[in-house]
Amino acid sequence: MDIPTFVKNEQGLYHVQGCVKPEEIVSTAASILLDELTDREALTAPTDVAQFLQLALAQEKNEVFSAIFLNNKHKVLRFETLFNGTIDSSAVYPRVVVQRALECNAAAVIFAHNHPSGCSEPSNADRQITKRLTDALALIDVRVLDHFVVSRSGYVSLAERGSL
Repeated sequence: MDIPTFVKNEQGLYHVQGCVKPEEIVSTAASILLDELTDREALTAPTDVAQFLQLALAQEKNEVFSAIFLNNKHKVLRFETLFNGTIDSSAVYPRVVVQRALECNAAAVIFAHNHPSGCSEPSNADRQITKRLTDALALIDVRVLDHFVVSRSGYVSLAERGSL
């Protein structure tokens, strides 16, 4: 079986060589968007972040809780999934989040998790964990800029809703 390859030409367009599964296309698109976000001087547009997060997380069958760690100029240091859960929840441990923020030398963070149900409306538990994480990270001078809840059909930014 051919292993698909994505080749970028000088105009910035991608060509696919080989057979490609839909999930490979989505994964590659998320990688391309992450590269673009990482190459920027600063993250300034919530819609760009949301677009990447939807591609990266919305196809997951179980809940995953992720973070984008940023420097003090809001340049992306790294994106990673911190916790994997079940179809309707994911345990999130503030201690682990604080450790990762320190290891990444982050000054700010954007959280995200998916709702496999397809409804991106934040739950009370989502708002509570955001508050706990914000309080824990404030102790080490790391700002929480946003928490996105994504699904295949959309996203909600807690910052845009005034919940941060």
